[in-house]
Amino acid sequence: MLILSIFLTLTSGCTSVKQLEIFQKPVERQPLNLEKPVPANLSDIKWIIITSENAEEVFAKLKESNTDPVIFGLTDEDYELLAKNFAQIRAYMLKQNQIIDEYKKYYEPSKQESKK
Repeated sequence: MLILSIFLTLTSGCTSVKQLEIFQKPVERQPLNLEKPVPANLSDIKWIIITSENAEEVFAKLKESNTDPVIFGLTDEDYELLAKNFAQIRAYMLKQNQIIDEYKKYYEPSKQESKK
């Protein structure tokens, strides 16, 4: 009998479990303070096309203008690859700008949206 009364006392103490309450408080979004990237200020490059027919003339003009007659050459296929690379860089930069715009829309809603 003693064991039964101890058992009942211990098990009845477990029935009074309080329900857990969870509080949720929305956190306000902080401004990002991200500046849009400034477009690069690129210098103009003078391209000289050298072929087997005009090579001597081009080198002579370079010597006349006191420019070292050093040529960095590309084949037509490499020039095409260079153009494709620049197109990929431009597309990447546009995508990054779009990502920054979307982050700003999310974190810094306009005043009309925040009044809703």
